[in-house]
Amino acid sequence: MIWENWSQFWAMGGYGLYVWGSMGVTAACMAIEVWQARLAQQQLLAQLRAEHEGHL
Repeated sequence: MIWENWSQFWAMGGYGLYVWGSMGVTAACMAIEVWQARLAQQQLLAQLRAEHEGHL
């Protein structure tokens, strides 16, 4: 596709809502995945520290 201006680019030939909505949902899911992985890592490290301190 060739766009003559930014308006046409954002409209994506009439499919802009679908295209940009899909991109937004995908970006949100990826951000949530990273956040959950970091939270799980922090919880695991805290659990390992507690177990280590209990054995000393």
